[in-house]
Amino acid sequence: MATGQISDPAHAGHRRRSERALQAVAFDAIGPRYDEVFPDRTGQTACGDWLLNELALGARVLDVGCGTGEPTARQLADGGLRVTGIDLSDGMLAAARRAVPEAELHRMDMYDLATPRAATAWGVPQLGPDAAGSFAAATAFFSLVLLPRAEIAAVLGRVRTLLRPGGLLALGTVEADLDDAPLPFLGRELRISGYLREELVQTLAAAGFEVEACTGHPYAPASTALPPEEQLFLRCRRTT
Repeated sequence: MATGQISDPAHAGHRRRSERALQAVAFDAIGPRYDEVFPDRTGQTACGDWLLNELALGARVLDVGCGTGEPTARQLADGGLRVTGIDLSDGMLAAARRAVPEAELHRMDMYDLATPRAATAWGVPQLGPDAAGSFAAATAFFSLVLLPRAEIAAVLGRVRTLLRPGGLLALGTVEADLDDAPLPFLGRELRISGYLREELVQTLAAAGFEVEACTGHPYAPASTALPPEEQLFLRCRRTT
């Protein structure tokens, strides 16, 4: 295929990064309104309790798409875990630094985890290939939904690389049969992906995770502009 067409890897990478930058700008504008729209985080904090019960004090946890730091980074840091968070939105990271000053927070695209771009593009070599097996657990609450399905599978594999054998993954997502679909959200357009739960379990298994528990929570956001949704919370373990 000739260079410059969509299937060219360099062109595709540039396009992907441009789209991610636009999403980051959207979340800069959304800022703390996100927490206002989703005030009930019962399923998310229950996953946090699971991690606190499973992990030793001082264990390292990677929060993928940490947002404002509430509630997950705050909950885990308060419980004595060492939290490293990443997000692509400067506005979200600014809020997270205020909420969880003891956490190690970095601006970074989750797609570049465990790759050389962690260092070359983001200046975070501690989340590149040399970090393989260095985390006891990871969390990803409603962050992977912002990626196309092919990239979700890639990111899950990269998160697995960063986890030690038997490491834990707490995942929150929306149950929906969507792949990179445009949806309005708080006055912005975001591109959203989702899975039905059986397919999500299969995707996690292909990435090297065993799902130990999956719970569904019907949820109506605190906004008349957003429809009710079915949230899924999964507790997973790296299989090898």
